[in-house]
Amino acid sequence: MSAISDEEVLARFPRTAIDHDNKHYYKGLLERKLLVNRCRACGSWRQPPRPICSDCWSTDIEPVEVSGRAVIHLLIFLHQGPPAPGVDYSTPYPVAVVELEEQEGLRFSTTIVNADPQTLRIGLPVTLTWLERDGNPFPAFSPASPASPASPASV
Repeated sequence: MSAISDEEVLARFPRTAIDHDNKHYYKGLLERKLLVNRCRACGSWRQPPRPICSDCWSTDIEPVEVSGRAVIHLLIFLHQGPPAPGVDYSTPYPVAVVELEEQEGLRFSTTIVNADPQTLRIGLPVTLTWLERDGNPFPAFSPASPASPASPASV
């Protein structure tokens, strides 16, 4: 699937608990791909990665790249917190759970970038973008442009 070795993933994410269930997710990050596990037996998507499908109990799971289109499902603003690369608490720092378009209920925790915090709201269409954290690609989302497929069609 990926030319990136397990050893490289472990070296690039030294403070992260990498295992056989989530290693493909981290390999995908290094390739700037957001991979989510999907059951080959029933087609259900699973995030976070698990070895067994909770719908049909199949172990035939594969990591699949998602479209990167989503809507904000939950939104909070951090005003303080532990030091983190690229996080500035002097202005409200948006943290969101987005629902990916691939499946109702398929959600991903992330940050929202390239947006005025005053314009962010639940239900806002967003698209995948990438940040650099500790020298590694990190998935984030930004508001979808009006012409983007993630935006609801006008009636």
